Amino acid sequence: MKVYDKLVRDRIPEIIEASGKSCEIEVVSDDVALKYLYKKLNEEVVELLEDKNLDEICDVMEVLFAIGEKYGYSESEVLGRRNEKRLARGGFEENLVLKSVL
Repeated sequence: MKVYDKLVRDRIPEIIEASGKSCEIEVVSDDVALKYLYKKLNEEVVELLEDKNLDEICDVMEVLFAIGEKYGYSESEVLGRRNEKRLARGGFEENLVLKSVL
C-alpha cells in the first residue's frame, strides 16, 4: 500500500478504481484545500522546471485556476484580469531584464 497525502484531480479515484485498485479519499474544506493547492502548485512548478512541456504548463494553470476559484474568482475573471494587466503593462514577449532605474 502506497500512502499519499496530497490533493488530486477529481477523477483520480475513479481512474484508480477502474484499474482494479481501491483508494481512500477524504473530502476537505476549502480552507484546507487551499493549503493543499499551494503545495500542489509548488509540486507542479517543479515538474514544469524539470520537464518543460505543454502538459506541465497546463497542470500549473489548472492549480492556479483552482486557487482562484477558492478565492471566489471564475476562470473568466482570472483571464479577464490577465488581459487587462497585459494591455496596461505588457507581457513577457520581448525578454526584457530590468537592471537598474536612475
